[in-house]
Amino acid sequence: MTDFPDRSLRIGTRSSPMALAQVEQVSALLRRREPDLNIEVVPITTEADKWQGDLAQLGGKGLYVKEIDQMLQRGSVDMAVHCVKDVPGDRPLPPGLIFAAYLPRDDIRDVLLFPEGSERKTLDDLPPGAVVGTSAVRRKAQINRVRPDLSVVRVRGAVGSRIEKLDGTRKIDTKLDAMVLASSGLERLGLARRGRQVFGVDEMLPAVGAGTLGLECRKDDGPVAGLLSELNDERTMTEITAERVMLHGLRGHCNSPIAGHCVTDPDGQLSLRGMVFSRDGSKFVHAHYWGESSNDPGTLGTRVCAELLRQGARDIIEGIPH
Repeated sequence: MTDFPDRSLRIGTRSSPMALAQVEQVSALLRRREPDLNIEVVPITTEADKWQGDLAQLGGKGLYVKEIDQMLQRGSVDMAVHCVKDVPGDRPLPPGLIFAAYLPRDDIRDVLLFPEGSERKTLDDLPPGAVVGTSAVRRKAQINRVRPDLSVVRVRGAVGSRIEKLDGTRKIDTKLDAMVLASSGLERLGLARRGRQVFGVDEMLPAVGAGTLGLECRKDDGPVAGLLSELNDERTMTEITAERVMLHGLRGHCNSPIAGHCVTDPDGQLSLRGMVFSRDGSKFVHAHYWGESSNDPGTLGTRVCAELLRQGARDIIEGIPH
């Protein structure tokens, strides 16, 4: 590690409070390894952050990471911190970039919130026609699968501003009766108290890469890759590999409700569940396999993907407008 601490480490990130909190978390971990490390945070507001409409009209959620990846490729920054669920799975990483590390996974579950002061506690407490806000087509499909009588509407923006819309302190066209957010995001922002009902994975299967921060750098930058690799959690990397191999094979787009979650059982065997939904959740396919004798994550991801496609996942995905 002869390049550090003489060399500064520039971290590219989105400028949202969530992204900056994640960078602070990573910076603290890096400084434990290199106490005198000089870290420079380089925040940008991406095109996706500025856009309040449907992300598909801009080319998909990959826009959250695209501009930062371009900075990394140009050498404007040395590394990036990405929520893995925001990294497109239908195509490889940009040339020359690698994920040198994945941090240990945080809570992968989704959580239901109600307006401040509400007495409601669960999804069952909502009356027919109630309006639920969420930014994810995956959540919308799974809510509508069990409660087709609810109106699930798209609400985007930083987590804090979304909660303000729920509470009515920020203007929005439609009054919200509830909202679904990621448990890990609320925890990072110190807002976990707002969660009422935490959905188990059997109730709402998470997004591929949920709860995981990936540390990205240039493949040819050995000193940075070496530093970041010291933070890598092998178990998380293995599980993420299985999930993303499945996602890559499905070739979904940003409007495709796809969920997947891999865990390592107590005996060390991998277990991967995958689901693909129609937009309203009325149609879905599901596959669940365990690692065989090789317990290879890539083989497991391929196997689950093949079973989903055998059941008709391609027809479901192609039936959803881009």
